[in-house]
Amino acid sequence: MADSAPPLSSMDAYKSLGLVPNPDGSLTRRSLCPTVPAADEITAADAAVAFSKDVPLNLATGTFLRLYRPRVVPPNTKIPLVLHFHGGGFVLFSVSSMPFHESCSSMAAKIPALVLSLEYRLAPEHRLPAAYEDAFEAVMWVRSQAAAGVGGESWLREYADFSNCYLMGSSAGGNMVYHTGVRLLDADLGGVKIQGLILNEAYFGGMERTESELRLADDKIVPLAANDLLWSLALPEGADRDHEYSNPMASGSHQEKIGRLQKCLVRGYGGDPLVDRQRRFAEMVEARGVHVMTKFVDGGHHGVEIFDPSQAEALYNDVKDFIDSTPSTSTSTM
Repeated sequence: MADSAPPLSSMDAYKSLGLVPNPDGSLTRRSLCPTVPAADEITAADAAVAFSKDVPLNLATGTFLRLYRPRVVPPNTKIPLVLHFHGGGFVLFSVSSMPFHESCSSMAAKIPALVLSLEYRLAPEHRLPAAYEDAFEAVMWVRSQAAAGVGGESWLREYADFSNCYLMGSSAGGNMVYHTGVRLLDADLGGVKIQGLILNEAYFGGMERTESELRLADDKIVPLAANDLLWSLALPEGADRDHEYSNPMASGSHQEKIGRLQKCLVRGYGGDPLVDRQRRFAEMVEARGVHVMTKFVDGGHHGVEIFDPSQAEALYNDVKDFIDSTPSTSTSTM
């Protein structure tokens, strides 16, 4: 079915996103939020609830992982590992963007868990599936750490329960969780066990407009014009929003694997233009036999937890409850 949306706003979608297109197809990104460096045991402020440090992933592509560990780790205990993918429509932001850095730090302390946040390649300089490839490589790095023993990264060696790992992402990161989770179903993960997938306000799309997209076409966070622009920048050249990277309902090799996914936590907000797609996704995977826990909150908006501390706390509590519902097979360091 063709688009049935009202005429798009005359807003400058590039300007609204802080983007300036360059003649070579790249973008100049006007920072929408400040960035912050990692802060380890030596450099962290006294009030920090978690420590962080950056670890290279692929020097050729410039990817890296920002690792977070709680300031206080329960004694004689291994803690869960959460591989986190930040949001931004595949086009914006970084692990060092302040909202994502602070969120990962807070989650590490709240759960408690080791949180590994991936600095993945952005579109359109690196269109999909580049971000998915980076996510897969990050999981393979975790697998190598599980096998490394005394030669591995010190925080993972000391604290990580590799049998209790999760993929988590918000917005575009939630999309990455789904596609990475499907790909990992046929991968050799060695000593790593993915126990669950956490999709917060996942970024999915499609050519046919949903009721929530039409109703919230002029949304202040994800207006329809900006949403369409982000997909045009992120998807492979010539692809539309019904491509399988955007639309999980689209046909593709992933369809036959969906029923094998681990349990999922799917969250969203009633005031998010994307909420109908998130609900449809949850219904689709549950219909395939996946154990799905849903949390759709009335009101709110896309990325509300960035602006509202109470919503951020609710997100952390939901993630903690989801992880705590999985009995770990390896808890002691002894």
